[in-house]
Amino acid sequence: MIAPTIDAHLHLWRKRPGRYRWLEKADPALQRDVTATDAQAALATCGVRQAILVQAEDTIADTEEMLAAAGRAPWVVGIVGWVRLDSAEADGQLENWARHRLIRGIRHLVHDDPRDDFLDLPQVRRSLRRVASRGFVFEVPDAWPRHLGAVGRLAAALPDLTVVVDHLAKPPLGEEAYGAWRAALYDVARRDNTVAKVSGLYDTPGPLSGGALRRVWDDALDMFGPDRLLWGGDWPMSIPHGGYRPTWEALRPLVAELSVGEQEALLGGTARQLYRLDDDPPGTGLGTAGT
Repeated sequence: MIAPTIDAHLHLWRKRPGRYRWLEKADPALQRDVTATDAQAALATCGVRQAILVQAEDTIADTEEMLAAAGRAPWVVGIVGWVRLDSAEADGQLENWARHRLIRGIRHLVHDDPRDDFLDLPQVRRSLRRVASRGFVFEVPDAWPRHLGAVGRLAAALPDLTVVVDHLAKPPLGEEAYGAWRAALYDVARRDNTVAKVSGLYDTPGPLSGGALRRVWDDALDMFGPDRLLWGGDWPMSIPHGGYRPTWEALRPLVAELSVGEQEALLGGTARQLYRLDDDPPGTGLGTAGT
């Protein structure tokens, strides 16, 4: 069995007053600092030596803190940060992030944004054109149900932008809702400039498993193919559902059914290509993490 070599979705944060307000309603196990040392220990349980850090708050400070942590953690090979996409400030913020070799993508917490039309806003579309021109990808978390239709429209309108659907858009388990999710995600997947992360698939109290996981997995393979899917541990969000290793163990038998080449793509090759880890960095290529 091929072990996952790049975790495409991992978070860090320092909890303090006024920051990460979504944690106030989160599981108590998440209401603490999450450090690079903690993350490295979790990755080690499955032999994973590299990971992509992904923003967990719509602030510049969150991205700056990831950069600072990455400067002391050589296992961090890329960062997905944040800019104010709905403002003209986005251009300057993107120019700044382009000076950091580890910034590879941009994300906005659309599921926490009160605007259902966020991805359709003219200023957001203008900013995302700049995201594409800088060589960054754009990631969308928890898109179902409010934003998944807009993801398809976005991918069609901006073919030069690579759109990453985090957590397979959070598939629902109810039969009627599942069918609607599948149809909406299929519309996204038929765009060549889209990929998806097999990550964040939970039930209560553990990882999604059994027939539910099999159905989601089979549908994801049918829509995207193994070369447009990435493995992501979604740690520490997986802690209330058993933690890093149980999350991986739930998926491992399904991954094992793929060919060796397909496994290598899902567990690292697609991430290397998506985030251009073997090429010169996106943007201007100036500077290093933490500068």
